[in-house]
Amino acid sequence: MKATARRAGDSLKHHIEIGKHQLTADEPRDEGGTDEGPTPQELLAASLASCTAVTIEMYAARKGWDIGEVEVDVDYQPAERGALTRFAMTVRLPKELAEEQRERLMQIAAKCPVHRTLEGEVKFDERVKLS
Repeated sequence: MKATARRAGDSLKHHIEIGKHQLTADEPRDEGGTDEGPTPQELLAASLASCTAVTIEMYAARKGWDIGEVEVDVDYQPAERGALTRFAMTVRLPKELAEEQRERLMQIAAKCPVHRTLEGEVKFDERVKLS
């Protein structure tokens, strides 16, 4: 999977292409952006929230569990000097679900690909290409 970001004009706004999809990332006005899209860090929180929700819904569907709508909130606090990066995640599930189902869905939530990536070791292969 490849994502490409290209600056849009003279601001910090960037158009992002991922496969056949396009989105925009930007910075708030007080940071020099035009606030025309989420910040890259907000996109990271959105990736975790959406991946968690989709993973839960796919698992429930395979089990034949009717869980209705799933809502996942992620509050992301980037690392600052000497502090850890923090993700506070709240998963809203129907109260009618059995305790065993809720526990299992939360176990499954922690196995979504984005969650596993953020928990694990990451290796960067960085290079400069001159044009």
